[in-house]
Amino acid sequence: MPKFLYVYHGGKPPSTPEEGAKAMAAWGKWMSDHDQAITDPGNPVGMSKTVSSSGVADNGGANPTSGYTIVEAPDIATACRIAAENPMLTDGGSVEVAEIMPIEM
Repeated sequence: MPKFLYVYHGGKPPSTPEEGAKAMAAWGKWMSDHDQAITDPGNPVGMSKTVSSSGVADNGGANPTSGYTIVEAPDIATACRIAAENPMLTDGGSVEVAEIMPIEM
């Protein structure tokens, strides 16, 4: 079955411990609801650097990544339906969905 990379953009960190607990509960529920599809729950990430032929930029790019998850789904439409329930969306963020293309060596 194909695997899909969810790249999270935006969102906001919780400003209180209560907001943090609520966010963790929402993520826990989403992961529990989709535990059969999630192959790597991923993690949040820190500020990235962009490496190009002209050097290294410290700005994280035009749309900085805030985390990732890997899911398994029969097709991209199903992967998008799962992403549509992701708590990142309620925090003002977005989820980019891309199929991971296996390379045979």
